[in-house]
Amino acid sequence: MRRPSGEQYEIAFGDHRVVVVEVGGGLRTYTVDGRDVVDGYGAGEMATAGRGQLLIPWPNRLQDGSYEFAGDTHQVALNEPARSNAIHGLVRWVSWQEREREPHRVVLTHALHPQPGYPFSLELAIEYELAATGLAVRTTATNVGAATCPYGSGAHPYLRVGTETIDDVLLRVPARTALRSDDRGIPVGTVPVGGTELDFRTAQPIGGTKLDTCFTDLERDEAGLAHVELSAGEARLALWADEAYPYVMVFTGDLPAVNRGGLAVEPMTCPPNAFRSGESLATLEPGDSHTAAWGLSPTIEVRE
Repeated sequence: MRRPSGEQYEIAFGDHRVVVVEVGGGLRTYTVDGRDVVDGYGAGEMATAGRGQLLIPWPNRLQDGSYEFAGDTHQVALNEPARSNAIHGLVRWVSWQEREREPHRVVLTHALHPQPGYPFSLELAIEYELAATGLAVRTTATNVGAATCPYGSGAHPYLRVGTETIDDVLLRVPARTALRSDDRGIPVGTVPVGGTELDFRTAQPIGGTKLDTCFTDLERDEAGLAHVELSAGEARLALWADEAYPYVMVFTGDLPAVNRGGLAVEPMTCPPNAFRSGESLATLEPGDSHTAAWGLSPTIEVRE
């Protein structure tokens, strides 16, 4: 019997274990010494609430599913019909194929063919690599078509640090600016986080705070990495993102399928609605490639 998420690709390094899947090429599980780093899903289940999925060729929402590019108007399917939006791109439910495999590393690929609403051709590759410091994820898109195309990407892991809910988690988001959104989740402006409940530049308890917020203007270390940090007791987890990701979406999992059991921290190359606004949208000429990297660095409490 075929599993809902297709083939399972397990990689390991020391006590780190990761399973990525054929359907959507996403991250199903990540454990360290048997403890969950992500709020994943079972081998016999479909991904729910975007768990671990890849968001390509646009992350988050596209208003009315329509956009203009190079003088032409395009319409994609509305897969968030209650808000009349298209959400999270075109590759969440397609098959990805194994290209390379080592005990600690796997590369999956997918050919995104031209289709109504996105008449462009991309060759996509996602690399998952484990090391002693954690997991690195590298996404590369190459325009293999004859026309220039719009492109953005993101990822949708839900993070865990050993608590039943995220209410007991301390959160640090190194962002100076947040995007304000309307009731459809479409950005309508920006706001400095200073002096607001969105200021997580110093670690704050999440408590009952509800977030479905895109942050930007990220503080970075000398290597150009931004770090979103979660902690509870002795457990620590950082999601890092390179400079190809100037945005990070933080969602407190206020859905029945998640019930605040994990915190979605979504690195994104562009903000919601970028296909319409053009904000930080990549434009790939024929033959051009775009690569972005993010990863997870966990420190899991060891109990005797």
